[in-house]
Amino acid sequence: MFDTVLVANRGEIAVRVIRTLRALGVRSVAVFSDADADARHVREADTAVRIGPAPAAESYLSVERLLEAAARTGAQAVHPGYGFLAENAAFARACEEAGLVFIGPPADAIALMGDKIRAKETVEAAGVPVVPGGRDPELAEAARALGAPVLLKPSAGGGGKGMRLVRDLTVLDEEIAAARREARTSFGDDTLLVERWIDRPRHIEIQVLADGHGNVLHLGERECSLQRRHQKVVEEAPSVLLDEATRAAMGEAAVQAARSCGYRGAGTVEFIVPGGDPSQYYFMEMNTRLQVEHPVTELVTGLDLVEWQLRVAAGERLPFAQSDITLTGHAVEARICAEDPARGFLPSGGTVLLLDEPEGDGVRTDSGLSEGTEVGSLYDPMLSKVIAYGPDRATALRRLRAALERTVTLGVQTNAGFLRRLLAHPAVVAGDLDTGLVERVVDDLVPAEVPEEVYEAAAAVRLEALKPRSEGWTDPFSVPNGWRLGGTPKPPVFHLRVREPVAYSPRGAHTVTGDRVSVTLDGVRHTFRRAGDWLGRDGDAWQVRDHDPVAASLNRAAHAGADSLTAPMPGTVTVVKVAVGDEVTAGQSLLVVEAMKMEHVISAPHAGTVAELDVTPGSTVAMDQVLAVIAPLEEAAG
Repeated sequence: MFDTVLVANRGEIAVRVIRTLRALGVRSVAVFSDADADARHVREADTAVRIGPAPAAESYLSVERLLEAAARTGAQAVHPGYGFLAENAAFARACEEAGLVFIGPPADAIALMGDKIRAKETVEAAGVPVVPGGRDPELAEAARALGAPVLLKPSAGGGGKGMRLVRDLTVLDEEIAAARREARTSFGDDTLLVERWIDRPRHIEIQVLADGHGNVLHLGERECSLQRRHQKVVEEAPSVLLDEATRAAMGEAAVQAARSCGYRGAGTVEFIVPGGDPSQYYFMEMNTRLQVEHPVTELVTGLDLVEWQLRVAAGERLPFAQSDITLTGHAVEARICAEDPARGFLPSGGTVLLLDEPEGDGVRTDSGLSEGTEVGSLYDPMLSKVIAYGPDRATALRRLRAALERTVTLGVQTNAGFLRRLLAHPAVVAGDLDTGLVERVVDDLVPAEVPEEVYEAAAAVRLEALKPRSEGWTDPFSVPNGWRLGGTPKPPVFHLRVREPVAYSPRGAHTVTGDRVSVTLDGVRHTFRRAGDWLGRDGDAWQVRDHDPVAASLNRAAHAGADSLTAPMPGTVTVVKVAVGDEVTAGQSLLVVEAMKMEHVISAPHAGTVAELDVTPGSTVAMDQVLAVIAPLEEAAG
């Protein structure tokens, strides 16, 4: 076993790897950018090395700086985590050339499976079923031969980028051109492949584990069909769809896929499965790294996958055979991300003011957070994962819903409440899943209105702050109860804003303590956690800000008829296409704001003239910050 391992990552996966290193008595080395100088993974490691400024390209993606950090700290091996350089064959080779063990598969296996076309050809030759399809340069011909619907996919990448579903072949050429542009932008390679589209498919993947002595086995499957925009949001093990015969057949196919590329370490073979006939499964791709959802496999097998990554990389043989692997109970994982469901799941950000992450009683949280953590726009939006285990699926789901109710991340908007409601949806409870389910039901899972008790609680906190604290005689005018000399009491009114401004007068009983506020409305008691101007309950959170109607009125008067364009999310302005005085048309693209790998185009709400422009390329902006003001043409002319 190694003495010292460098973890070439950040956030929750770095904390997760460090936990196993500590359990094995292996010294851990964390790396950090300037943005992560006080991050949890830095504090939990035995030592940590600064590798550059905040942008990932100058820190976590810098092979040179990572290798230098390993050399400075005497690391013998590098664990890449997932994301960043985890599936970068050049990084794996660079580690080997520097005399370091890369805790992952051989570089050639990474390169082979990273090329979707070569990967498909390789596993097909090994007898693994693949989705019928074709590739460049006969892409269009293959698509027409398959018949609609077909799925266009970039050969060089994943994560949903560049994928386009074509249901009408009369627009095939335009869709191919668009897919090439996206693939070229995202991966620097516009090579495409086309596959037959399977309606209402399920996404089921098999965990494989291979040592350097020819032993390859599988650890069962994970159901990953609950996705939004091609990104997994909930995963579970095992799948309710598979019987033992299908599980064994898919497991053997995954083992053959791993053997076909000379795999070593932990990897995942992903299959697309028709929900109506699970025996007709097809290879999609192989992820040559540890998966985000690996904890559900750990809980049902009792194996620490990070430990076995380390042991295999150190040259050990797997001491168990396929017949020794059993799946016991059920586990479900939910990914907590910095995103705002009420704003169309746009990235969020901020400082974590209050944090409460559930643990125990069949619940595990893998997290990179701590109170005071600054969640910015430079890195992946996933903050943590909440995983629940039970003797059966119903128990695991119930425990996970309860755990999400107890999850508190005030200061940063997350999707925890949305996930709790998703897990209670009848189709999810019944196990009737497919990759399009979340998109079909999403509108039902995002509340359209802010509950009255949120405003009541926010008003109660403000009312409590106004109460006089002195003992003895109290000036009646200082008590915030609306008392007036010789007149009818006029209860205080608080001007608040979550989405739209409201004027709210509290009407119920309340109790305010250090980090909690309870209010009773119409005989029902509601309790919230609180920090700053944030309130949280059942996984949901609301930032209830004070609203100044006078200032708002003056601002509207100063820009009568004009529209202020505000940042929909915290991020960085990457493109500015206009200048003050420019005339613009309705819908014209004016600026681009980028956050957490997502670009958002800011367009003109109407024809007019750019009256104000408050940002330049590279500007960091907060959510709702004014970026520009567009005056209507008639006002500009006047």
